[in-house]
Amino acid sequence: MHEQPASVPVDDSPTHFGFQTVREHEKERKVADVFDSVASRYDLMNDLMSGGMHRLWKAFAVAQSGVREGARVLDIAGGTGDLALAFARKAGKSGQVVLTDLNNAMLTRGRDRLLDKGYSVPATQCNAETIPFPDNTFDCVSVAFGLRNMTHKDKALAEMRRVLKPGGRLLVLEFSHVWKPLAPLYDFYSFKVIPRIGKLVTQDAESYQYLVESIRMHPDQETLKTLMEDAGLEKVEYFNLCLGVVALHRGFKF
Repeated sequence: MHEQPASVPVDDSPTHFGFQTVREHEKERKVADVFDSVASRYDLMNDLMSGGMHRLWKAFAVAQSGVREGARVLDIAGGTGDLALAFARKAGKSGQVVLTDLNNAMLTRGRDRLLDKGYSVPATQCNAETIPFPDNTFDCVSVAFGLRNMTHKDKALAEMRRVLKPGGRLLVLEFSHVWKPLAPLYDFYSFKVIPRIGKLVTQDAESYQYLVESIRMHPDQETLKTLMEDAGLEKVEYFNLCLGVVALHRGFKF
């Protein structure tokens, strides 16, 4: 596993960590603590929280990726490797998938999982704001449920575009803003049920409280589309899944 510096210089301005206001260096440490805590039960919690729907959301993202035999794919904040595994199957022996994550515990689990499935992929610990690959390297870049944890989303999106080849595409799969009539029920489930599941399964309600809050602080569908366009991506569109609980954004580099 290749390791790169996990952090980038920050001006230590105030930022948000869920509903809290913290300094940038504090957010990076707190996010790292969250994923260190939940790494061992991350996949189980995803299944419990989403009723297994996260697997369908990821399958939809892969289907929209255009990844074929021979493609080069970069999976940012790839966690335990769900998307990287699906992309590796699509890209085949003549392609290459690179798995990255800021958190070493998550990255190690993802790398080991792919090895167990028979796929040896490069695994690089890095910050999405400083991706350690040259311009015009990948046919597809993906980030699933990771963008909302990034402090400077604009910088991360610009970096993702930079490493795309002309004609390549960026996929952003992320929790988003739900259909308004569903919001009260969704809020109850998010704030009352998910932290309790987290406490029962991982003995860590606070990390899941943060994860719920981070969803509410994430840009809505149109705002994220604009951020992607501002980063230089074109033909940006999004697909609402489960009434906007999740959205898949896709943009191209030309």
